Amino acid sequence: MAPKTARARRLGFALRSYREAAGLTLEEAADEINSTRSTLSRYENALTLVSPATVRALLALYRVSDEETAAVVRLAREARTPGWWQSYSDVLDRRTLDFIALESEATVVANFEPCVVPGLLQTADYIRAVMRGAPNSLSDSEVEQRVQARLSRQQRLTGSEPPIFDAIIDEAALLRPVGGTGVLAAQLNQLVKTSELPNVTIQVVPLSAGYHRGTGGSLHILEFADPEDPILASVETVAGQLTLDRPADLRVCTRVMENLRSVALSPDASRDRIIHLQKGP
Repeated sequence: MAPKTARARRLGFALRSYREAAGLTLEEAADEINSTRSTLSRYENALTLVSPATVRALLALYRVSDEETAAVVRLAREARTPGWWQSYSDVLDRRTLDFIALESEATVVANFEPCVVPGLLQTADYIRAVMRGAPNSLSDSEVEQRVQARLSRQQRLTGSEPPIFDAIIDEAALLRPVGGTGVLAAQLNQLVKTSELPNVTIQVVPLSAGYHRGTGGSLHILEFADPEDPILASVETVAGQLTLDRPADLRVCTRVMENLRSVALSPDASRDRIIHLQKGP
């Protein structure tokens, strides 16, 4: 099953909207095209990719205009185009692939990390150290493949249409010598350089903030260019990345991120704090 990308979600939303506008139930629509209710439900919820031919048949049933049909069929073709992350399907779990697929289309990414530097800002050596400490033992080859996958994710930050990246890091993560003091020093230097990118904002939650709403774990919030694509949240669990899209969950995650921004140092003060940490005690 292909990852539920933003394009696949947008396609599913369009199919559901046109069906409902036509006044048809899932059962009625399925009967008309010799399919099943469960299959159409999976199409509309972006759990299964739908072929352009099936999209055309459904939209003909829903009496959608030729112009609108052409646009949705084009979206169906785009949704079926494999992303670069698919080449890592043998080393990355399904939830991670789903998250990367969504992250790759987000125009705004906010990420809080309490224990480590955010993945999009990690150096190669820092990534290796993180991967070697993963819950599951990985071979050297698997570690290197995951390093390359994460470095590939980072390329968007300096690409032609980079997303806005808002990184909030607990100061404890900047004190933890992941990979050793040398790796940490290089990582801190990388953060200072990356903070100069116009699309990247880095804020540090100082230890003096005490216990705060983000202490429980990492958090991502993704926003998309299309207004029909609602924001998504993602949290890290011991079982992998968990994506949240229920309105109640999103409200909680949004409030947590807003609180973190309020207790964090300003971007300029955060940069100064990182430079201070570079110098050591």
